[in-house]
Amino acid sequence: MTGAERQTEGAPHVPVLLRALLETVAPVTGVWVDGTFGAGGYSRGLLQAGAARVIGIDRDPLAFDLAEPWIGGYGDRLRLVAGTFSELDRLAGEPVDGVALDLGVSSMQLDRAERGFSFMKDGPLDMRMGQSGPSAEDLVNEAPEALIADVLYHYGEERAARRIAKAIVTERTKGRITSTLHLARVVEGCLPRKKPGQSHPATRAFQAIRIAVNDEFRQLADGLDAAERALKPGGKLAVVTFHSLEDRVVKRYLADRSSEGGGGSRHAPMEQARVPTFDLTPKKAIAPDETELAVNPRARSARLRVATRTEAPAAPVDRSVLGLPQMTEVF
Repeated sequence: MTGAERQTEGAPHVPVLLRALLETVAPVTGVWVDGTFGAGGYSRGLLQAGAARVIGIDRDPLAFDLAEPWIGGYGDRLRLVAGTFSELDRLAGEPVDGVALDLGVSSMQLDRAERGFSFMKDGPLDMRMGQSGPSAEDLVNEAPEALIADVLYHYGEERAARRIAKAIVTERTKGRITSTLHLARVVEGCLPRKKPGQSHPATRAFQAIRIAVNDEFRQLADGLDAAERALKPGGKLAVVTFHSLEDRVVKRYLADRSSEGGGGSRHAPMEQARVPTFDLTPKKAIAPDETELAVNPRARSARLRVATRTEAPAAPVDRSVLGLPQMTEVF
């Protein structure tokens, strides 16, 4: 479940782990990229903490529409750019002092039933962050059963993936599945009844389908590479994740790019050893403390990882070390 999915309905947007992020990367100076602008919480936090300028990137046009009433107050200190964080180095157009990425679906998307992200509100089965390309409805109604099962298993860690995929294919023979609650009912019918304190039965399925529709793992791997290219020596990379699959990718990426990654055989000549491009600062992920959880319970699954850019030249990462979910085919 993403952080936004844990947000209480009707509650204001609270940036997850913002205080921890600002404390860990302090002092906040220079130019920062907020690669997942969303409702603008991280951008405002960075500007208030001392960033000279923030470049906010988002692929969702709604983010910029909602920011219109308040962005003028920051003048030229805040520049908004349409696009994906997988191209943040090109979109920023200059070396930067910091990059912040808040992964997963944002509250502004989840809270709008018409966007189709929520299994708690009825709406069209959409889930497209960028509002273009194939939708969740297309995947559910047109993908082969085996592919749907793979998506549910690899992107949602859903153990009943095959059972749910079979039920989806059976249901769509009666007519196209077009709404979020329709899909949620199909999923619920394949799983045990929810017990008190447990997540909604459709949580994993909706997460998986959203990830597939938005190609989130490729975006993440490309975005980490782009951050490495964009950051100046001494620049900070801060990434907030909301589920174990995301966190695994970020953790392995930073381990590979830091001194923790090995850097080649100890028997190899020095010139063949890979020079780390990041230092882990701190070495372990930061979880929300009790103070944050008291005011922001949706942060419970969140993890923050921070790394500092070295002077070594950027280089493409070996994707095989990242633990990316292995799909035999893509929708």
